Amino acid sequence: MALSIVVPVYNSEASLELLVGRIHASLGTRLAPIELILVNDCSRDRSWEVIEKLQTCYPWVRGINLVRNFGQHNALLCGIRAARYPLTVTMDDDLQNPPEEVPKLVEKLSSESADVVYGTPQRESHGLWRDLASMITKLVLQHAMGAATARNVSAFRCLRTGLREAFADYGSPYVSIDVLLTWGTRRFASVPVRNEPRLYGTSNYTVRKLAVHAMNMMTGFSTLPLQFASMAGFGFMLFGLLVLAYVIGRFVIQGAVVPGFAFLASIVAIFSGTQLFALGVIGEYIARMHVRSMGQPSYVVKQASGD
Repeated sequence: MALSIVVPVYNSEASLELLVGRIHASLGTRLAPIELILVNDCSRDRSWEVIEKLQTCYPWVRGINLVRNFGQHNALLCGIRAARYPLTVTMDDDLQNPPEEVPKLVEKLSSESADVVYGTPQRESHGLWRDLASMITKLVLQHAMGAATARNVSAFRCLRTGLREAFADYGSPYVSIDVLLTWGTRRFASVPVRNEPRLYGTSNYTVRKLAVHAMNMMTGFSTLPLQFASMAGFGFMLFGLLVLAYVIGRFVIQGAVVPGFAFLASIVAIFSGTQLFALGVIGEYIARMHVRSMGQPSYVVKQASGD
């Protein structure tokens, strides 16, 4: 089946030629026709020049150059919307997702009658803090995707291109491809794949960036924080009733009030903190609404090349 491959590119001039060569060697004769969409997310190196050079050697390579750095998921959204063929594969530009494993995803997509298949690494080796941040991100995804699916989420995925119609009108600077895919389907599957060590450079995803991404998913695509704030408010309301019962009970039984400034100050601090937390959560949602009302785009294309 005809296949579109979308790769977000950021500072990857050293790995692009090898990546395209491996895609050509492994897929050029097995899946036809194919296209490779390289979305340059405003790299600071010569990545765009390398993409233009590759287009002269491989006519099935297409390039999209964004005006500034929007982020990996925003670049993926741009590439998915530009895909021409019925199936779309997304993968990283660092060769950790082996192109030779793509047929596994395509076969699984057909045999399972699924709409999205994730290539789950058999063994990940990003380091303790990166693995911990990835685990937190997947825990956030569970609310939108279900526990079983979220555990298998990765950047290496194969999807039916028609799913993009579910988020065709989506326009926001905060993008999570995995959450957007749940708007179009609940039929997810996964298949184990190799995860090769990174050959060039270092990962652009830090613990802080993954934490920010998790926060964006929680407040941008889920009401879970609001539900948590409501539960916290209800819980402390019960706590306040228990404190009130204790104060009244002591007065009735012993004829004395609860002494001490520390007790009163602690109660005030607990309830004030809870109120401020709830207001902060509500404020975060209002800020998201404000950003969306301004119409800030998910990405802006500077130039595109290739057939």
